[in-house]
Amino acid sequence: MRKIAFFLFAGAIGFAADMAVLWVFLHFDLLDPYTARVLAIGSAMLCTYMINRTFTFGASHRRVAVEGARYGSVGVASALINYAVYSLLITLIDISPYVALILGSGSATVFSYLGYSRFVFGPGR
Repeated sequence: MRKIAFFLFAGAIGFAADMAVLWVFLHFDLLDPYTARVLAIGSAMLCTYMINRTFTFGASHRRVAVEGARYGSVGVASALINYAVYSLLITLIDISPYVALILGSGSATVFSYLGYSRFVFGPGR
């Protein structure tokens, strides 16, 4: 239960970073919603890595470069799910990018947890 609580905490921090970056780009008309979201997701991923590594799962038995590559691969797969839901919602339903961010993030949460807990920080050889 502790891991899930810390994972959700890391997710909340990542979500706040995601929302803040998206808001800045959209509020100041710097980027379109699709490009802004790519950068926002990247920011969120950077925020969550250290929290998950330090508090949620602990360092794996792998070298940091290998661990980081595995984290990145799960993160990219999760981000693709997140981004696909986000993009479909704002394109097909024309809802607010912020509502689409919430729904996209929620859709990728379970996938992320399973990937990080088993593939990245799970038992090594």
